Amino acid sequence: MHAEQLHECAGDPRVPGALRRLDGGRVLALQVAAWAFLGFASTIVWALTAGDGDFYWPVWVWLGLAIPIAMHAAIRRAWRRPPGPSRRLAVQAAVSLVLLATEVVLWALTGQGGTFWPVWSALGYSTLLALHWAFNQRLSPEREQALTARVDQLTRTRRGALDVQAAELRRIERDLHDGAQARLVALTMQLGRAEERMASQPEVAELFRRARDEASAAIAELRDLARGIAPPVLADRGLEAAVDALGRRAAIPVVVDAQMDERTLPVLETAAYFVVAEALTNVAKHAPEATARVTIRLDDRRLGVTVADDGPGGARADGGGLTGLRHRVEALDGTLTVTSSPGGGTIVRAELPCVS
Repeated sequence: MHAEQLHECAGDPRVPGALRRLDGGRVLALQVAAWAFLGFASTIVWALTAGDGDFYWPVWVWLGLAIPIAMHAAIRRAWRRPPGPSRRLAVQAAVSLVLLATEVVLWALTGQGGTFWPVWSALGYSTLLALHWAFNQRLSPEREQALTARVDQLTRTRRGALDVQAAELRRIERDLHDGAQARLVALTMQLGRAEERMASQPEVAELFRRARDEASAAIAELRDLARGIAPPVLADRGLEAAVDALGRRAAIPVVVDAQMDERTLPVLETAAYFVVAEALTNVAKHAPEATARVTIRLDDRRLGVTVADDGPGGARADGGGLTGLRHRVEALDGTLTVTSSPGGGTIVRAELPCVS
């Protein structure tokens, strides 16, 4: 039983406890101990029974026991390589070397200086190894090409799915803005006029007033919901205008420094917008006395967004909001880093690649 087989058995509850405690090194040590014991025992028997000039037959005992030990050690060493073609080639080379060494010993014991016939075995083993290596070399570029094509396909399909999702979210936002919100605004106005007409009936007028307040609350909730999906200004005027509007609405002083000569993909703009929105929300929540600075840079290869504040720092990078942002950014092959030393403020930096 080889080392890897013992390793697999170690996790199998059906294997006896004594066997589960064995590993490849202990098994090899036991084999060597048994080889030495039996070899010396056969040598003692030969010494007690042999006469002058008798052939030293224990050499066959030593050889017969040495072959499986050498095979075990060689395969165990070759198996340390990472799984794959290189491991299989190493195992074949190890087995071939042990077999060739065995044949050389047999030739030395029986050949008596005759033709060195193991050379033909060496030629055969070398040919098989060369064919194996050539076969792996022929397949490796094909596999690499197939894997590369698969990765490219997955990247395109993922980017397409994200684009579709972003477009669908923007459609929902427009439907909320142009549909439900508009109807609720009209309803609020009608309820206001009805309240004025019922001024002579205070109880009825109070019911209209409460209904108008509820409609106004529903409008506010829909606006917050639509803003959480994507603000209209982001789709109409781009990331720079949307972040500028976000800074003006923030509960803390915000300075926006955006340099974008052109617009980028909608899905990247949406991700960058929510990075800024979540970061500013965290600043307003945990450091209401701080100020923040938003920096946006766009070039041919990446979109960089940085939100820095002068608050007390100590923000947790694994918090719920930042974790969600990290997942959103990483879905686009981007990176999100958070630097927040106590007393040194917090810096949230996102980098989004502009090429797929």
